[in-house]
Amino acid sequence: MGTVFSFDVRDTPTPAIRDALGRCVAWLHRVDRVFSPYRPESPVSRLARGELGLAACPPEVAEVLARCAAAERVTDGWFSSTYGGRLDPTGLVKGWAVDHASDLLHAAGAGNTCVNGGGDLRTRGEAGPGLPWRIGIADPARPGALAAVVSGTDLAVATSGTAERGTHILDPHTRLPVRTWASVTVVGTRLAETDAYATAAFAMGDAAHAWLDVRPGYAGFTVAADGAMWQTGGSDDLIRVVPRSEAA
Repeated sequence: MGTVFSFDVRDTPTPAIRDALGRCVAWLHRVDRVFSPYRPESPVSRLARGELGLAACPPEVAEVLARCAAAERVTDGWFSSTYGGRLDPTGLVKGWAVDHASDLLHAAGAGNTCVNGGGDLRTRGEAGPGLPWRIGIADPARPGALAAVVSGTDLAVATSGTAERGTHILDPHTRLPVRTWASVTVVGTRLAETDAYATAAFAMGDAAHAWLDVRPGYAGFTVAADGAMWQTGGSDDLIRVVPRSEAA
């Protein structure tokens, strides 16, 4: 999937957990083989070219495309499973893959974990006895500095931004780059939808704040292109903005 995945397991590493970690790695490689739009032989690439029908694809392709369609409806089309007019469900696939890996670990008895897929994370339980997980949100204008810290348990945290890949998110309606935001972070419970909503909110431009403020079960944090920061109402206990004077 063109990025790095990592596993932070805070439980005693039992044989069952070690076995689950191996299955997680195998799962992520399978997801890459099936869904990568950069692999011409992947089922998703062949589906996009019309060489395969959906029924001939692995069954998880239909599941992911159904989840993409649901995200498109919830976001009024601001999330899209196409990129530049070509089928590309990667805006949801990575989070979906991380969710499943987290589920595998949990089923094996790992109750306190963090699965990180390229900076988008799914946490369970605690970082330590009585300690929440603390996830830093990078300040896109200041390499090495934090713009905010998300604290809690059983969270999904996804950020769409320009810090790592530059301006790459397109308005799905105009297919033009969106330049309103430097980064948009969404916090929820399942990473598949949380990641999709972060991408959608970024694509919305100025409409993102009003949309994020009324999403039940989700919180949002944005850094505008001019550096201005904003967060959804009532999220102070979850998201702490780091003053730039403190971050220096």
